[in-house]
Amino acid sequence: MSVEVERGNGLVPVAYHQFKISDEDGPMAPDLAYEHNGLVEVEDGVALVHTGIHTGDVNVTVAMYETAPASSTEDWDEILEFSAHSASGELMVRGLMADLDEELPVLSFNGPGDYRLRVHACGRDTAVDLVPDEVTEWYLIQTWPALPAPVTVLRQSDSYGASLRARWCPVNALRYAG
Repeated sequence: MSVEVERGNGLVPVAYHQFKISDEDGPMAPDLAYEHNGLVEVEDGVALVHTGIHTGDVNVTVAMYETAPASSTEDWDEILEFSAHSASGELMVRGLMADLDEELPVLSFNGPGDYRLRVHACGRDTAVDLVPDEVTEWYLIQTWPALPAPVTVLRQSDSYGASLRARWCPVNALRYAG
């Protein structure tokens, strides 16, 4: 059984359907096209989490573990795991165009090194392309120290993610394989 080390929750500002996970001192992961999975894109070493809303706030919970926590698909529409590297030990959730009102705990809680991130999403079909006044989307990001491993899709069931995946082409599949 994995022990939870820390947990935090807060509102994260979204712009252009995205918020990010990044490390200030360098690339955190190899490139990954958004069409690959419909939830997370990695471009120039920064992970972009794709939201259904265009602009507004989403509710994000981060939870850090000593080892991989049990996986549950219950209550989540999309779930993806990918590996990340933190050069600085400051791997964090950030707004794309604005700072968070209150920072969430650092994802790389064990200092510089390799981590596994499991990103969960629900509610992305509720207000697609809109700017809602209230929160309509929820995200859970679990992280634990782990050696790099291939991207793993654990669940894909929302329409917004399906629309992003529909843009996938075979040439990109070769580029981002394995």
